Amino acid sequence: MLATPPRSFLSRSTIDLRPSGIRKYFEIVATMPDVVTLGIGEPDFVTPSHIMEAGIASLHAGHTGYTSNAGLIELRRALNTYLQRLYAVEYNPDTEMVITVGASEAMFIALRAILDPGDEVLVVEPCFVAYAAAVSIAGGVPVPINTRVEDAFQVTGAQLEAAITPRTKAIFIGYPNNPTGAILSQEHMREVAAVAEKYDLVVISDEIYDRLVYGVEHINFASLPGMFERTILLGGMSKAFAMTGWRIGYVCAPAPIMEGIKKLHQYLIMSAPTVSQYAAVEALEHGEPDVQHMQHEYDERRKLIVGGFNSLGLTCFEPRGAFYAFPNIQVTGMDDSHFCDTLLYEGRVAMIPGSAFGDCGAGHARASYATSMENIHEALERLSKFMQRYG
Repeated sequence: MLATPPRSFLSRSTIDLRPSGIRKYFEIVATMPDVVTLGIGEPDFVTPSHIMEAGIASLHAGHTGYTSNAGLIELRRALNTYLQRLYAVEYNPDTEMVITVGASEAMFIALRAILDPGDEVLVVEPCFVAYAAAVSIAGGVPVPINTRVEDAFQVTGAQLEAAITPRTKAIFIGYPNNPTGAILSQEHMREVAAVAEKYDLVVISDEIYDRLVYGVEHINFASLPGMFERTILLGGMSKAFAMTGWRIGYVCAPAPIMEGIKKLHQYLIMSAPTVSQYAAVEALEHGEPDVQHMQHEYDERRKLIVGGFNSLGLTCFEPRGAFYAFPNIQVTGMDDSHFCDTLLYEGRVAMIPGSAFGDCGAGHARASYATSMENIHEALERLSKFMQRYG
């Protein structure tokens, strides 16, 4: 007699979540020799030594317990000074800031704090793969707003307004953008702000790549007129200070919103890693030369990889922020998933299909230039041979 198979113990919402289109390629690459990866979205720099030493010193000083739920007060004060200096935005360190386990925690608790079941969030795509998933996990409904390379991946107020329904609660933007490298112009920022004000919406602005911009100035969304009171700012130390493994992020919001966010953080996390918080203080107070150095290096790599893609017939939008290029691969006659699979197995170069970042990313592939010039040269050489067969 056949045994009855056990029922699935997974929730329907978990089963329905779309798997990450990035992780698939990481897992494959881990099993393959001699692959040049342009897939991973983290700095290849080691955390600057003085920042590491600050973390080590905190351990030797015995700082191995919990901190305040909101994070070390000296870190919150340093972050406020940092944001004031860069963007003339001021947050109250006591009531408007929480230090989180990376920007990922900041995103999840921000969404969970504002969404009731069925609330809709306008998610500007292409975007980081976790945005729509995070909205769904929080009980909301992600509504994709497609941007196009022909428009420099700029979202417009008209696009947002056309998607508004009585259930719309928030707009979710991420600029500088992962995966396109686009920045949002001040004109289009003001359009987003106008829609948010007209329909009384919250704007969640992921600005994790704020310090990695090239030839342009980053504008903090909360600094726009009338936007401080309706903006939830997400950020962190991972990208600008090469501190991905330290897992330090932050969320800033006006006190009435932060009250709810902080409650979720208290129950879920208690506090961000103590050693990482001490390192983050050092980064904010003394890490500016490191940021400038790494930004310059990324800029040189950006020019190399974009020029390389264009020379191979893979027309590439010029990224002005983050550390990603987003070339159009349609000249190969393949869709983006087939292109990335074939390039990986035959060309031994790893890139990520553009459709992993939203349907409007189809026909493109994401390449991270957070890797050495040597690796970029090697990847372009292998890609050249690949394009001789398929281009």
